[in-house]
Amino acid sequence: MRIFSRTSIATAVAVSLSAAVLSACGGGSGGAGDTQLSLVGFAVPKAGNNAAEAAFAKTSEGKGVTWKESYGASGDQSRAVANGLKADYVHFSITPDVTRLVEAGKVADDWDSGANKGIVTDSVVVLVTRKGNPKKITGWDDLAKPGVGIVTPNPGSSGAARWNILAAYQHIIGQGGSEQDASDYLAKVFANVDALPGSGRDATTAFQGGTGDVLISYENEAILARQNGEDIDYVVPSDTLKIENPAAVTTDAAPQAKAFLDFVLTKEGQEQYVAKGFRPLESVDGVDVGTVKGANDESDPFPAPEKLFTIDNDLGGWEAVNKKFFDENDGIITKLLADSGNS
Repeated sequence: MRIFSRTSIATAVAVSLSAAVLSACGGGSGGAGDTQLSLVGFAVPKAGNNAAEAAFAKTSEGKGVTWKESYGASGDQSRAVANGLKADYVHFSITPDVTRLVEAGKVADDWDSGANKGIVTDSVVVLVTRKGNPKKITGWDDLAKPGVGIVTPNPGSSGAARWNILAAYQHIIGQGGSEQDASDYLAKVFANVDALPGSGRDATTAFQGGTGDVLISYENEAILARQNGEDIDYVVPSDTLKIENPAAVTTDAAPQAKAFLDFVLTKEGQEQYVAKGFRPLESVDGVDVGTVKGANDESDPFPAPEKLFTIDNDLGGWEAVNKKFFDENDGIITKLLADSGNS
């Protein structure tokens, strides 16, 4: 079994606490007439959410709205809401984490019936490297080479991890490889894992703390890290997976929660997320990408990969994906992680 660094161990401990940490944010004084909404989400879009909240507060619907937020690993957060954690608005990494709340009676079953299909933020899977890219990482094949230390979150708790690992797997399939070829490749990748933190944000923190040579991550995470002064590089592989993060209001949410979701799906709302490194939704017209600080090319921040795989078109949808790859007993990824000693 691989021995993790102190940094990765500390990160794993920290993430076990993060789902319970609540922080107040947003406009308003909290006085009479104000409405406080509870947002429960995965950690990665916090900066984008906060920017959208601030812009929403300037609208008539958002006047007087304040926020109480809980962030952590997507799966953990979803289970917490299903088990009673108060939420008016949820923003998770993967669709099944909202589906769990539909099954629990916490979210209406038509939550994904709009043009956006329930998705509020888009990104792609990228490879984040040390400044100057000393290991010369150019794409997925390099992750299986000896001597390359990898950081990626744990797919048992993190939706971000599932996007990452599926992108790597689909790279082999997309080149004409068999499922066995893809599994053999992932076994080599897992053998190179230095840290497997609980969430996408904690994986970023571990990498920033010095663990590993390459971080498998969201493009927006890399851009935000550079906006915050981190001296890193990132590579958008020639083939990668489109990340689609869902959000929904709960069945007993205050009306302002639905107004916020509607705002997020407007041109102005999407531009708040774009400024933090997310790609604009195709379902929202007229979004001005403009210049995005921290991107590889700030004037052209979102290059189109040669191949952009999607869960629905290339992997059969989340129900099939979770059964095939992440079933707790028979999933391909579950077994590979157990065999690697990293589960």
